[in-house]
Amino acid sequence: MTGAITHFILSIPFLIFAYVLSKGKGAFLLAGYNTMSEDEKAQYDEVALCKFMSKIMYGISLSLFLWALSEGLKNQILFIIGLILFISLLIFALVYSNTGNRFKRDKT
Repeated sequence: MTGAITHFILSIPFLIFAYVLSKGKGAFLLAGYNTMSEDEKAQYDEVALCKFMSKIMYGISLSLFLWALSEGLKNQILFIIGLILFISLLIFALVYSNTGNRFKRDKT
């Protein structure tokens, strides 16, 4: 049961972070973006990047919540669903955000 409580408590900061990002704020907390120079940051649409990352964070929160339910209900299938969701989200986020210059501002 302590595993369920731990997973539930861990999901709360992810939910808070996702909420902040969904408002288009908090880009300084995104790894990689916060280390860019001001000139490099000006090339990116910060709000679009934040909103995309908020959706990923909501998904990660859901997977943590599924892990907590799995522990609490002693149902292994919920853990597997949460794990598949977690891995899929990470792969999708890495591929989507690093291909196609999706978050670069238009130069027009």
